[in-house]
Amino acid sequence: MPLKRLHVTIKRLREAKGWNQRDLTKRAKVSPGYVGLMELGQRSPSIAVLQRIAKALGVPATELLG
Repeated sequence: MPLKRLHVTIKRLREAKGWNQRDLTKRAKVSPGYVGLMELGQRSPSIAVLQRIAKALGVPATELLG
């Protein structure tokens, strides 16, 4: 999966858990606006944020990257 599909993967994993964006923001400690832009593909997360998102989703960061 190319990096440009990162936003699709994050959204898919979030929805598979039954979470809305706010649930992910609370668990990953990022702002709601950040997650919204990221899921639209308009924002790329830093390594630190990517790791927090992966941890919140219960997957290795490498899974998010493909």
